[in-house]
Amino acid sequence: QVQAVESVGGLAQAGGSLRLSCAASGSIGSINAMGWYRQAPGKQRESVATITSNGITNYADSVKGRFTISRDNAKSSVYLQMNSLKPEDTAVYYCYVGGVFAGTIPRTYHHWGQGTQVTVSS
Repeated sequence: QVQAVESVGGLAQAGGSLRLSCAASGSIGSINAMGWYRQAPGKQRESVATITSNGITNYADSVKGRFTISRDNAKSSVYLQMNSLKPEDTAVYYCYVGGVFAGTIPRTYHHWGQGTQVTVSS
């Protein structure tokens, strides 16, 4: 099994900053992509930012220039630095871990953490 434990999100004012972290553990095998998704009330879950094992990043247009994703492969961890926060960033943020289980027969997995609440007040 794969576990992904996110840090506590928190509350920030518009224009402020928050940093999320997530550590993967368990039968993680070889981790490929890691990232962050979010889901606001009444909306579908959307990708916020992803990062591959060799550091290639991808961001949602709505967060480009404000959010920065990074990862520490040695710690199987991913981080999301969120600056210039807006009320519309309010959502539950989910850590994503995707990889291949160790073993003779490759099996891929996609795992999301439990989610952490981020609230931005105006």
